Amino acid sequence: MAESTPKTVQVVVVTPEKAVLDERAELVILPMIDGELGVLPNRSPIIGRLGAGELRLKSGTATKRFFVEAGFVQVQANVVTVLTANARAAETVTADMVAKAAAEVAELPATTPVERANKAKARDRAAGLKKVAAKNSSA
Repeated sequence: MAESTPKTVQVVVVTPEKAVLDERAELVILPMIDGELGVLPNRSPIIGRLGAGELRLKSGTATKRFFVEAGFVQVQANVVTVLTANARAAETVTADMVAKAAAEVAELPATTPVERANKAKARDRAAGLKKVAAKNSSA
C-alpha cells in the first residue's frame, strides 16, 4: 500500500487590507522574532510571533521572496497562515525605503514605555527591510 503524503503546504499571507498570497510551496521559511522557522509538509502544529523580515517559498529550484512586517503565524494541517500588517514582494524593497524607515526610527521619542515599544517595533521593521534590501542588491 502506497501512503499518500502531501509534498507541499498551502501558504496564505493576509494583511488588514487584503490576502497578499495564497499558493502552495514545498518549503516555507518564516522570519520569527527569535530566528527563522522552516516549515515542510506534515509539520506539527505551531503558533508563533512573526518578526519583520524575509518570507521565502521554495518549490523545486524556484524561490519566491516577500518582505513581511511583524505579526503572527499559524501552522496547522499543512496550511501556513501569516497575519501581518504589511507584505510585499521582496524585489520592491529599495534602499530608499530602508533609509526612510531608519529616519523614522531616529525621529521617534522614547521617554515612556509605550514610546520605547513603538520605537523597538519600528527598529525591527527597519532592520528587516535592510536585510531584504541587502539581498536584493547582491542578487
